[in-house]
Amino acid sequence: MASQQRVRDDRLIVCEVEKRGTEASGNGEVAVLNPLEGSCWDEAIGVVGGGGFFHGSRWALVLQESYGYRPYYICCEQGGRTTGLLPLMEVDSWVTGRRGVSLPFTDECQPLAVNSASFQLLLQKALARGNEHRWKYLELRGGREFLPEEQASQRFYGHVVDLTPGEEKLFASLRPSVRRAIRKAKGRGLEVEISQELEAVQQFYALQCKTRRKHGLPPQPFQFFRKLHEHILSKGCGIVVLARLGAKIVAANVYLHKGQEALYKFGASEPAYQEMRGNDLVMWEGIKYYAWKGFRSLHLGRTSVANEGLRRFKLGWGAREGSIEYFRYDLRLQGFVTGRDEAFGWYNRFFSVLPLGLSRLFGGLLYRHVG
Repeated sequence: MASQQRVRDDRLIVCEVEKRGTEASGNGEVAVLNPLEGSCWDEAIGVVGGGGFFHGSRWALVLQESYGYRPYYICCEQGGRTTGLLPLMEVDSWVTGRRGVSLPFTDECQPLAVNSASFQLLLQKALARGNEHRWKYLELRGGREFLPEEQASQRFYGHVVDLTPGEEKLFASLRPSVRRAIRKAKGRGLEVEISQELEAVQQFYALQCKTRRKHGLPPQPFQFFRKLHEHILSKGCGIVVLARLGAKIVAANVYLHKGQEALYKFGASEPAYQEMRGNDLVMWEGIKYYAWKGFRSLHLGRTSVANEGLRRFKLGWGAREGSIEYFRYDLRLQGFVTGRDEAFGWYNRFFSVLPLGLSRLFGGLLYRHVG
């Protein structure tokens, strides 16, 4: 069994971990941690700094229990101090092949390292694992700071709302059309509920299935959202914001949070009630909630560069726009390669006309292979 004794001083926490696969060099030691056993990984994130919601062990638990991915979380230490962390999941699929992803179903997951030398140790350990297990490629969802000369495989927009000005200034910063939409939703009698209960997740999921079909995509399996509730929402690390007209749920958003940062992860709405602007109302109520709770920022997730409509929607909230870059290392070619955004294709038409029951069935079968 791995020892997880913690050694503390005023500045750092060092975890003595399982030494399976531990390597040493002039720049330090590299070891593999299991984020699902104890709190060692989460404490190491606090030492290095810069970690977001997706870096934590709760997200690892959701991915492992929902899709069966194998965690392979790498830690670099030098002089008894944690200097780098790279969370990885091995996606092993007979359909799409075996590869390492940091991390599946995340918008962004930057490698954490205090310097380039520590990052290189993390990268080399990951590539060694990939060669040993015959991965097709290693995908990093972030890392431009450490890969300044490499071409990104994919690029997306990222949008972040600064929550610190307070409700009045936040509302004033919205585009006039967004302010009108919020007023319209309230004027139509829509009411808002904020919940962490499984029932709210179920209500969201019913809308999510319809929204995904509208966009020509199958919904994620409900097992994923059940695990999201079990390991995250029920532990106070996220909320569901619902807009209802009487007993009818017309829009819902799912938010996750850690520290002083919140993340808008999923949104859905009832197509027949789109003109009531419930989707604008649940976004505004999410912003208000996190601003009132003292959070500093709300990340609105990634946006395809081809999806100009979604980009305009996010910019309407006074968000700061940036870039999210992914990097893919092809282990057969032994180098970084470019890719393409696969959000749009022939399959959109197929799934847009599929009955909801069949669409859910396809989602349950396909998502673990997508990763």
